[in-house]
Amino acid sequence: MKVMGYVRPDGKVGFRNHLLVIPSSVCASEVAMRIASHVEGAIALPNQHGCCQVGADMDLIINTLIGLGKNPNVAAVLVVGLGCEGVPTSKVAEEISKTGKKAEYIIIQHCGGTLKAEEEGARIVRSLAQEVAKLEKEEVDISQITLAIECGGSDTTSGLASNPVAGYVSDKLIDHGGTSIFSETTELIGAEHTLVKRAATKEIGEKILEIVKNCELKAEKMGVDMRGGQPTPGNIEGGISTIEEKSLGCIYKGGTKPIEGVLNYGEAPAGKGLYIMDTPGQDIESITGMTAGGANVVIFTTGRGTPTGSPIVPVIKITGNPDTFKHMQDNIDINVGTVVEGRETIQQAGERVFNEMIEVVNGKLTKAEALKHREFGMYKLTSTF
Repeated sequence: MKVMGYVRPDGKVGFRNHLLVIPSSVCASEVAMRIASHVEGAIALPNQHGCCQVGADMDLIINTLIGLGKNPNVAAVLVVGLGCEGVPTSKVAEEISKTGKKAEYIIIQHCGGTLKAEEEGARIVRSLAQEVAKLEKEEVDISQITLAIECGGSDTTSGLASNPVAGYVSDKLIDHGGTSIFSETTELIGAEHTLVKRAATKEIGEKILEIVKNCELKAEKMGVDMRGGQPTPGNIEGGISTIEEKSLGCIYKGGTKPIEGVLNYGEAPAGKGLYIMDTPGQDIESITGMTAGGANVVIFTTGRGTPTGSPIVPVIKITGNPDTFKHMQDNIDINVGTVVEGRETIQQAGERVFNEMIEVVNGKLTKAEALKHREFGMYKLTSTF
């Protein structure tokens, strides 16, 4: 099967053609926003981190910013730094440029202040925008899709309908040679034993158990029992009674294929097939991590309803709750509550969602894109210093 995409210099394929302005720290975020506002098609990331971080926590932010710039949906990048932050602005741009795409940078302090930096940055981004606009889509194989699957605002219909439907789409994409990533380590707790059985190797199975154990230990260090702190109040109102019940419904979104690896936050898959990424259960941070890992389209299942989008990847929202779809039609793309009502099978609803995904990668705007929902947040390991 063929789809239309932008083939990047490194051979990876994007389904959007974004011009990204990346502030290397929160201190440069306002200037980055102002630069992007001057140029049609430019998008700035609202980075709230990048300074007063140490060790692995700083490395995580640096690598995530680099991964976001490398995402194949991004055509060109300007990195904006203040000049004294912890994130090395020039290194971020240099690593992104190794993909072959244009990645430039400016330093506010070197420019002589915010007004001069805004002026210089706008000129650079304007020039990049003109080059990006000349890029044209080409016919590529469907195997170039890297699908991220997220669930949030879950209720009982999530495990019964929307997550199994998402899993069907994941399985079908993998059968076509594509890649699928699901995440949210918090929502594997209590169901990890079932995932271990699907691990491609013993080592991968052990890694699944390890990330779940580490997630629980982190909570215990704060005096919290994750098995008592989840599900969330919204989940409970939606009919989910325990974290195990939530997790057993959650993992359906990963389909049935063998698990080929466990990825760190923001890490790119080494090959094709199904992967787990170790992320928090917080939806926006989770989507950002999978985007930094190279995902170029997202399916987001929700029972209660959410408007979440992304600055970089199209987010397709599906719900298994007919009432939620009725009340939030402006935000949710597809109603698979037909499964709960007995009017469709999971396979039939899955085919509808799969076809929608193909239309989206070929250029159809999701509702989140049309409404300019660009929610963004990066995971941190610890507090700032």
